[in-house]
Amino acid sequence: MVSFGGVLKEWRGIRRMSQLDLALSAEVSSRHVSFLETGRAKPSRDMVLRLGEELQMPLGARNQLLLAAGLAPAYGATKLAEADRAPLQQAVDWMLQRHAPFPALAIDHHWVLRAMNPPAAALLSTSGLQLGDSLIDALCSNDQLRASLVNLEQVEALTLQRLRSELANLGKDAVLEAAVARLQHRVAAQPKQDLGEMPAVIPTHYRFNGLELKLFSTLSQFTSTGDIAMSELRLEMMFPADNPTKEVLLALFSGFE
Repeated sequence: MVSFGGVLKEWRGIRRMSQLDLALSAEVSSRHVSFLETGRAKPSRDMVLRLGEELQMPLGARNQLLLAAGLAPAYGATKLAEADRAPLQQAVDWMLQRHAPFPALAIDHHWVLRAMNPPAAALLSTSGLQLGDSLIDALCSNDQLRASLVNLEQVEALTLQRLRSELANLGKDAVLEAAVARLQHRVAAQPKQDLGEMPAVIPTHYRFNGLELKLFSTLSQFTSTGDIAMSELRLEMMFPADNPTKEVLLALFSGFE
């Protein structure tokens, strides 16, 4: 079993914090942090939670830190009671539904599809994607999806940047690390391009049933929930990047508003 001190030191290294940095942030002495890492001091529950907060650890990792200290997990690893989760699920449903006629979907931290509104379902159906499928796997190996992306190489490069950012936030994750490695290989094989001045918005350019759609995305997620699954959920709301795309989506999906 990994010791509390070992887990704490590993995450301090991930966040690139010295013992003094963490001590100042958590308002304790650097000597105390050192004693916690070497096992000379045993942390209280409040201290473990404070250190997890200062290290910005994901909720699941904070549970592991508590377990390493011999303490019970603090965050729900299983589904909340229906009554407790209902407001969260209603918020997800409301946002996805109200975003029509524009596509919107919900993915977990491994980019697995968990929910989508009818416009998003229609857009992805041409590639055979359904709930429970991984968007990362699809981008790497789904020939229909790859063929539908006019700017595939640009999407791969931008997705790689996003995955790296998410991995940096999570600290470590075998699934995302493997995805980064796969996309790094693809992006490295692409010819170097002089992109010049970057535009304000870099859309994903789809071919959809003979139509051209240019969409950009915004991301939302819960920041004040103790439920691991809901804290890891991301809502991706797609918007038209030009007027022709807006007109097509309004014509196709206005009935879903």
